[in-house]
Amino acid sequence: MDKEQIQAALAKAKDISEKRNFKQSFDLIINLKGLDLKKQEHQIDTFVTLPHSRGKKVKVCALVGAELEEQAKGIYEHTILSDSFDNYKDKKEIKKIANSFDFFIAQANIMPKVATVFGRVFGPRGKMPNPKSGCIVPPNANLKPLHDKLQRTVRASVKSAPLIQCVIGAEDMNVNDITENALTVYNSLLQVLPNEKHNIKNIYIKLTMGKPVKVGEKLEAVKEAK
Repeated sequence: MDKEQIQAALAKAKDISEKRNFKQSFDLIINLKGLDLKKQEHQIDTFVTLPHSRGKKVKVCALVGAELEEQAKGIYEHTILSDSFDNYKDKKEIKKIANSFDFFIAQANIMPKVATVFGRVFGPRGKMPNPKSGCIVPPNANLKPLHDKLQRTVRASVKSAPLIQCVIGAEDMNVNDITENALTVYNSLLQVLPNEKHNIKNIYIKLTMGKPVKVGEKLEAVKEAK
């Protein structure tokens, strides 16, 4: 997969997509092969920091104690203090919270309580604060850099099916920025796949409500992507 192939697929995906009354995102879909998902070494779960924005604000919730309360409230979209965890006994309320945010960060010394209160809902949804993404922080952490980094972070994970799908930008972004985001995801994935590019079956790009376009296929002439 190279720059020209990505840009041709982006242009085609945009050309065949109907205009919507909201800003659509570009998704990168990578279909995999030669993996046995029952084997732990074949279970891919990695976080990729993109060189450019995802094209949409990433909402982050902070689960912290008193030490980080003031700082978290000034930076993050929502803050839940450990002292109030006992208020979250309704599973429906926890599901609502899980669905409202892209990432959750947590203060390290309260992680056992986070797991007890939120784990049964957050876990299956892949929303538990994850050390791989830097989302478990010490009580004296500087939270601003982490919030900035998460605005450019995507999760590439293989669950029940051998494919990875993640956001690489929005339709109003510069095509070169989206291309660099796509290449960053692709190159990061090569580093964690057991047989690198030999585990990649094919790659598609699509808009949120659009049809997938295969990267690398000969495409008919389309209008230039913007």
